[in-house]
Amino acid sequence: MKTYTIIAGVNGAGKSSLTGVLRQEMDDLGVIIDVDKLAAANGGNNILAGRLAVARIRECLARGVCFTQETTLSGALTAHTARQARDRGYRVRMYYVGLDSAEESLARIANRVRKGGHDIPAGDVRRRFAGRVRALASVLPYCDEATFFDNDNGFAAVAEYRNGVIACFDGAPRWVRGLAEAVSQP
Repeated sequence: MKTYTIIAGVNGAGKSSLTGVLRQEMDDLGVIIDVDKLAAANGGNNILAGRLAVARIRECLARGVCFTQETTLSGALTAHTARQARDRGYRVRMYYVGLDSAEESLARIANRVRKGGHDIPAGDVRRRFAGRVRALASVLPYCDEATFFDNDNGFAAVAEYRNGVIACFDGAPRWVRGLAEAVSQP
């Protein structure tokens, strides 16, 4: 079956690391679209990377192949892509990686930068963290399923989305309980 996989979370949450784990466990991720890697391959040009990502998404949809997108959900692209994918007969699934605070994201990004990785402006991280509920709520209606992972100390599944509801597992951290409550609000 054609599958569109969304690997989402705020900056620094661990999306790329989760993609690496899933690559070893699954055989239907297809084409992996990671804007950060596209930017790095193009001299840090984020505008060009965004355009390349959109072009790859369009190509995957046109060819009807499985593909995976890493995203912060901060723009309208993922919701638009999920709607298009559903309309074209794709199964849409999301793996969302979360952390308790924007400060935790910033600390992880600082650690990544110390190791030679890319930086993200603190204002962007805080804005995306503050907007994560709205962003998630815009994409979830197009998802057939979603699994939420806490990355406090490795990836632990803490909730799932089925039939329009986020169901938290026993011992789920406060961030996912907060998301579940906020997304459920009318």
